[in-house]
Amino acid sequence: MSPANTSALAATAGLLACPECGLGLEATTGALRCEQGHSFDIAKQGYVSLLTGASTKMTGDTAAMLDARAAFQGAGHFAPIAEAVAEAVASGDAPGAVLEVGAGTGYYLSGVLDAAPSAVGIALDVAKPAARRCARAHPRAASILADAWRGLPIRDGALSAILSVFAPRNPAEVSRALTADGRFVVATPTERHLSELIEPLGMVTVDPDKDRRLSASMSGHFDAVGRTVVEYPMRLPRADIANVVAMGPSAHHATPSADPRLAALPDLVDVTAAVRVTVYRPKR
Repeated sequence: MSPANTSALAATAGLLACPECGLGLEATTGALRCEQGHSFDIAKQGYVSLLTGASTKMTGDTAAMLDARAAFQGAGHFAPIAEAVAEAVASGDAPGAVLEVGAGTGYYLSGVLDAAPSAVGIALDVAKPAARRCARAHPRAASILADAWRGLPIRDGALSAILSVFAPRNPAEVSRALTADGRFVVATPTERHLSELIEPLGMVTVDPDKDRRLSASMSGHFDAVGRTVVEYPMRLPRADIANVVAMGPSAHHATPSADPRLAALPDLVDVTAAVRVTVYRPKR
């Protein structure tokens, strides 16, 4: 395990809660432990698994999906979205501790931490390939393997911000883990997101009722205090289009590199990125 991983885990261990008994955790040599003696080994790749009990039904992203996402993000195509998320987190007091749920590659959490030099981060994902990748995403980000739907392994009121970018949400648990003035930043695609590719490549469409369902799921725990639509054109070569298909839910239904529909596209395609970034505050 690298020194950066050790440092990040030590800096964030006090924010974590033992998934067995709920007590706080502390970092020791090679593990996180609670006062009851429950111990969770630090994997050689630098993450800690706080998954307990029966196997989770959530599968998360595959290594191939994460490779495609890292390549697409690395090309800078979603940089305006990352900037908007970081700005949303910074819309209040300087963040102290930030969690990204469904962190994937850790791309958005890293953007927040780069913009907030005093903050520490926790990247949480249910997929081992994501946990491994997130362990090296940022020197101030600890990587935790956990299922958010079973409950966040976070102490009550420990976090100043939580991110959910194209990821599932557990509003009750997020509200519990945030400080009274904390911020829950949620980024979701609008119907225009990647719309030029949906029909030609048979991609999964965005539910037109998505925004209403999101508002309904949040209403019992949060008030929306800010909303921004980030929309801009991208000119994508065929390789990046293959990555954008392979990194999302459509990858479960097709093999992009072998899809003749992809080969039939022009060398460059104008594609719209359109994402709604909403800031929520907990109801107290």
